[in-house]
Amino acid sequence: MLYPFTFHPIFKDRIWGGRELERLYGKALPAGKPIGEAWEITDRDGDTSVIANGPLAGKTLGWLMREHGAALLGTARPASGGNFPILCKILDARDKLSLQVHPPAAKAAELGGEPKTEMWYIADAGPGAELYVGLKPGVTRAVFEQKIADGTVADCFHRIPVKAGDTMFLPSGRVHAIGDRLVIFEIQQNSDTTYRVFDWNRVGLDGKPRELHVAQSLASIDFNDFAPPLVGTPWVMEGGVQKRSLVRDPLFNVEAWQLAEGTSGALAAKTLQIVAVTGGEVNLRSGGTEVRLAAGQFALVPASLEATQISADGAAALLRVEAR
Repeated sequence: MLYPFTFHPIFKDRIWGGRELERLYGKALPAGKPIGEAWEITDRDGDTSVIANGPLAGKTLGWLMREHGAALLGTARPASGGNFPILCKILDARDKLSLQVHPPAAKAAELGGEPKTEMWYIADAGPGAELYVGLKPGVTRAVFEQKIADGTVADCFHRIPVKAGDTMFLPSGRVHAIGDRLVIFEIQQNSDTTYRVFDWNRVGLDGKPRELHVAQSLASIDFNDFAPPLVGTPWVMEGGVQKRSLVRDPLFNVEAWQLAEGTSGALAAKTLQIVAVTGGEVNLRSGGTEVRLAAGQFALVPASLEATQISADGAAALLRVEAR
């Protein structure tokens, strides 16, 4: 019998990382390292999440996929290789990330990589925080290549100011970078292929310049993708919960929920879902299992569960992710 699962995060040190995940969410970060990523739900070779709660604690998400894949997924499709289809992270960017792109599905195999469509939910933003997403109007491939050569390719990127609660969708092929002073919830296709266009002339944690992938990037970039906007969908009231559709894609759907004090809502039955709490605390109840989640915590709700209720004692906010 499956139940809502929580997992131990896997922390990744990054040259651009910091310690905000400790301050904001109380995460027990490794000492003395700039932590840029917490992989909250992952099923990749060498990085598969370990269950933290219930009778299956200590088993991995990879084990769940092998032993209970049909009950876990329902109608959702596994990733290539039979892995869990979604990877969920929280990112802490104290410095800018590299200017980069992920290969589209039509090019990924040819380039030896994996496609990666993703979305960013801004959980915390410092004054003047911004994203680099898509191209400025009028930038051609020829202009882009020339700017790479002369070290000013950042001038080609559309820059957009952001605040907490903003969302950006990033299909494979969209050039992008996260600016500094941002904490972001990232929901993505299960992939880890990134092609760097430019890395601000800095060195990595090993003291050496990080590898660039200019040829692969040029083959992957959508040169007709100009000035994409932030997600602008409205809030609607549904069953006593404020909801906002953020992403509807063949790979995954994402909604934002806001729960007022004392309110509750029901997750879709017989559907693989992930709940990521962005503010406050919530309780998940399914059958005889109850899971309490605070901000910065995730839960995986298997498709085999008939009914799962979410309630909040105080005001709370979350992302509901539906794998497809």
